[in-house]
Amino acid sequence: MKKLFVFVSLLALCLCGSTVRAQVPESAEWAIKIKAEGLNNSKIEELSQFMTDYLGSRLTASQQKRRADSLVVVRLKEMGLSNPRSAFAMAFDRGGWDVVKTYAAMTSPYYCAFSVNPRAWSGSTDGLVKGECILFDAQTKEDLEKYKGKVTGKILLMPSMQNYDIKFEPLASRYDEEELEELTKDNRASSRGGRYGRMNFDFRAMMEFRQQLAQFYAAEKPLCIVNGSGSFNVPSGSGVNYKAGDPEPVPEINMPVEDHGRMVRLLQKGNKVEMELELINRFTNDCEVHNIYAEIPGTDPKLKDEIVLLGGHFDSWHGGTGAADNASGCIVMMEAMRILKELGFKPKRTIRLALWGGEEQGLYGSRGYLEQYLFKDQKKLPGFDKFALYLNMDNGSGRFRGIYLERNDAAFPFFEAWMKSIESLGFNYLSPRNTGGTDHQTFVRYGLPAYQFIQDELEYGRTYHTIMDTYERLSLSDLKVDATIVAWLAACAANDPGRIPVYPVVNTNQQRMPF
Repeated sequence: MKKLFVFVSLLALCLCGSTVRAQVPESAEWAIKIKAEGLNNSKIEELSQFMTDYLGSRLTASQQKRRADSLVVVRLKEMGLSNPRSAFAMAFDRGGWDVVKTYAAMTSPYYCAFSVNPRAWSGSTDGLVKGECILFDAQTKEDLEKYKGKVTGKILLMPSMQNYDIKFEPLASRYDEEELEELTKDNRASSRGGRYGRMNFDFRAMMEFRQQLAQFYAAEKPLCIVNGSGSFNVPSGSGVNYKAGDPEPVPEINMPVEDHGRMVRLLQKGNKVEMELELINRFTNDCEVHNIYAEIPGTDPKLKDEIVLLGGHFDSWHGGTGAADNASGCIVMMEAMRILKELGFKPKRTIRLALWGGEEQGLYGSRGYLEQYLFKDQKKLPGFDKFALYLNMDNGSGRFRGIYLERNDAAFPFFEAWMKSIESLGFNYLSPRNTGGTDHQTFVRYGLPAYQFIQDELEYGRTYHTIMDTYERLSLSDLKVDATIVAWLAACAANDPGRIPVYPVVNTNQQRMPF
């Protein structure tokens, strides 16, 4: 195991003060049981097929997501977990949207069918339509004036935003020891101020121009907008600005850079390019984000109301089946709950599973949970002081190598004690650094002990948010180990007499929290 600097542990003990007793992992007997069940009797393969092949894509508020919610609740009930349910988390003003049919092809100067992905919440064509393609390069309101009266009935090819360069790195990779050692070093002194550093563009101006574009499209009525997004002939997933009840937006598709670039180059050389398309997308007035919950109830009269939370986001983009992003996280957390339930583990604190909705559109599900149970209107709710730990997974299906502790030095002694029994699984590194981009940030913002794992990337960077994110992207052997690690950490956190303290952070608005 990576030996941490002595001063980190001493500092953590000082921060904990007298409010936390010595950290106590679960017994060696339970470590043996959890490893045996998780590694020898795993249900990862069956669960992975169910969560991807059978459930399909799960775009926020879509009818496919609603179907998946219902089926997962049934599965959790079959696992014997307590109170499985789908529950309202937050209002969602875009409403629901589902793909019914997608077809696109170039018909001139020759025929070629393309793999494309409609942008979520974009509109439909009027049946099968055919039209001429033109390059549409408008960056300002003045540019739009040049195109007035020239785009009606045309297919607009947006400028190429990315070029493909041959890469010589492996498509899939794991952390090496040097990289992992680097992650254990504190980088606070070199971090830039603010959560994102300084933005080098005018965000307000960008949003204003997007609104002007939407108005232009609505008035001029092009047939379709074609974006270059994705590579390896695999289109990516994304969405357009839309609110339920607004007029249906212009149809819009994402096309990989290889096909998009081909048509752009043909046009630039003076060739006439034509396409035919049929896009059918269905809008529904479903303006809610739902989360899925289930528990293993706590048994200690004094601690049973405290919550050890395990989760990942259940929503996905609509092109593939959301396997690596983020069925993988949900699979691991469900399997961890199954392991503990199967073994008859009786936690002192309640262990709760949370599969979040709406993460891809702005952490809707986890923010809804926070506002319902933990913190709202600058006030702590009763659940805030009962929040023991949150473990989140949302970086694909690679092996856990350790955990990011979000600059909460007081968390180190806990994980140092808990990880001793899982070092043989390769879980060896504790990083003081923070990491972003997913639901644990909802809780970290308020100083709550919420953490994301250090995880081998595998091929995550080239596959997530694309139509390639399917069952094939899952490393079942890694998921098996990850679920075993989560089950053990959850058992330790549920029964440890101490609890990781809330860290007195500054929130994302750079204002001190009022407690």
